[in-house]
Amino acid sequence: MNDSSIHQHIESLVKEEERLYDAADERTLQPEERQRLDEINVQLDRYYDLLRQRRARREFGEDPGAAHMRPAGTVEGYLQ
Repeated sequence: MNDSSIHQHIESLVKEEERLYDAADERTLQPEERQRLDEINVQLDRYYDLLRQRRARREFGEDPGAAHMRPAGTVEGYLQ
């Protein structure tokens, strides 16, 4: 996966997230919509983490292609 495809995945997830938030402005979200928002947020965190890994590898002269998508539990466990 290259940076361009990662950005495309992020853009797709953000568009879906925006549609769900727009629906929330007009009515109450259904439980499955709220669950999907949670899933989207986790996926976004994982993709942003992947981009950070790739950038760090590039910065230190390593192969960015060796970066990998980390499990949700790992990414969600990071301290802010």
